[in-house]
Amino acid sequence: MAVLGAAQYGGRPSPILERRLEAALHLYRQGLAPKVAVAGGKAPGDRYSEGEVGCRYLRERGVPAEALLCEGESQNTYENLLFLKPHLSGRILLVTDAPHLPRALLLARLLGLRAEGHPVPGQYPLSYWLREALFRLWLYLGLKPLPRGNGLRNLPLNALESLGTPGKGP
Repeated sequence: MAVLGAAQYGGRPSPILERRLEAALHLYRQGLAPKVAVAGGKAPGDRYSEGEVGCRYLRERGVPAEALLCEGESQNTYENLLFLKPHLSGRILLVTDAPHLPRALLLARLLGLRAEGHPVPGQYPLSYWLREALFRLWLYLGLKPLPRGNGLRNLPLNALESLGTPGKGP
């Protein structure tokens, strides 16, 4: 299972990250995944990464350290998945907000990950749904983010062929 990053403030998860972590904790306790990876780096000036804050949060709630993978360098969803990829095998469960999940699954497939999703429910503003829909459209047009926020680049012409029919939107 992989929890995608969201902000942390002074070593405490933001409300968004906390909801994702609570969802992952519930799934872990149900036995749906033997390990939990938490991704997310630091914003400029931060002392802690989202990954380390998330792992500490889960450890404090009983998840053993050997069941945790803490990724602390990624700066966006693409990097969350890219940096976790070498540590993941088989089918993975992505835990993120409902509006964010379709894009996260699309990026996972572009990276060759076999991913399923767990949408964290909530009252999300229309602007969040719209932003995510625009990001997905961007990807369907054959563009994807580069690591370290270096803009976008064209994908090879056949890169999206393996994706099949786009899933339902939000």
